Amino acid sequence: MNLETLPLQLRNAIVDLFPPALQWFVHHLLTITVILTVFGLFFAFTTIAERKLLARLQNRLGPNRAGLPWFPKLKLWGITQPFADAIKAITKEDIVPAAADKVLHFLAPVLIVAFSLLGFAVLPFGRNLIPVELDAALLYFFAAGAATELAIFMAGWGSRNKYSLLAAMRALAQLISYELPLILSVVPVVMVCGTLSTKAIAAAQGGWTFGLLPHWHVFTPWGFAAFIIFLIATLAESNRSPFDLPEAESELIAGHLTEYSGFKYALFFMAEYFGLTALSGLGVTLFLGGWQAPCEFLQFIPSYLWFMIKLVGMIVFFIWVRGTLLRLRIDQLTRLSWKFLVPLALLNLGNGAFWALTPDWTGPLVLARWAISAAIVVVPFVLLGRRLTAGQAPRSYRYA
Repeated sequence: MNLETLPLQLRNAIVDLFPPALQWFVHHLLTITVILTVFGLFFAFTTIAERKLLARLQNRLGPNRAGLPWFPKLKLWGITQPFADAIKAITKEDIVPAAADKVLHFLAPVLIVAFSLLGFAVLPFGRNLIPVELDAALLYFFAAGAATELAIFMAGWGSRNKYSLLAAMRALAQLISYELPLILSVVPVVMVCGTLSTKAIAAAQGGWTFGLLPHWHVFTPWGFAAFIIFLIATLAESNRSPFDLPEAESELIAGHLTEYSGFKYALFFMAEYFGLTALSGLGVTLFLGGWQAPCEFLQFIPSYLWFMIKLVGMIVFFIWVRGTLLRLRIDQLTRLSWKFLVPLALLNLGNGAFWALTPDWTGPLVLARWAISAAIVVVPFVLLGRRLTAGQAPRSYRYA
């Protein structure tokens, strides 16, 4: 219990050092500082981890030279590379086109980072670690995340560049297309749990069968389908391969980032990683039990460590996807969303409603419940998949 409540004890000890009139301010300032520090460092080391994992997938070494200038003989396997990259981005010249809207050009990277950080406020990082506890936390999360689209359009419009504007419009089309299946994949969780609170949703997944099988939503037919839809939509919303079309260098130079350089350019990638981390944390909360341990005998490990382990697992999965899948075309991207993911997510709403209305089925009805729920997912998946690939696959390739 000491390890479980250690962060709270440290916070309370620091807050008690200040006068009562300032304690509320110090309390929130500490929370903001910890979030910025932890996930700022998490972003830094995620970049080096991604570069090294991708290098291993592509049979190369990756960054392995950066160390400490004061100790040149100390080999650190390149783990200080993110800090070298940060210094380079800060000191690099900031070029603003003469015809650009200076205000919009400056505000776009600042706002996109600010909006991407807002989602962390309602994520339950542990049994007692949630920055802001809201009854409508999911509504807040998606409302804050949707504001990033405004910043992307500001970047394209404020650059006064046709390529940037076209790329920003294409990025908006992608984000709008995949926001719908992303939100629809979350609705069954709300229906089953009967709450919009992220803390309550994580708590509802507590318990184990025989002390080994956790009661996580991903281990149900409707939950597994919703989780897969959530993962695919997260890749698109985070501009990750194979959905990284907004910055497809071979098509639109650097997309809406064409006229950005230096630290402003780095802020967009920082926001991309922050958004990916926030969505991964939401996926852990909704489908992977949040802070819950996978087995009953592992509860002695602090809950916030379980949350971070699951979060790291999600990030590694997204890195693995980036290193293995090819980029889609824009028509393939939109067709996948509107003709496959959206219908499947809508059908899964009915699946979630069925599961929520049949919790009292016992005996042989339990098997029937699982069979019906699985059929609601599998049959439409096969039919929609065949319709989606009709006239498109299989393909034959010719090589020179």
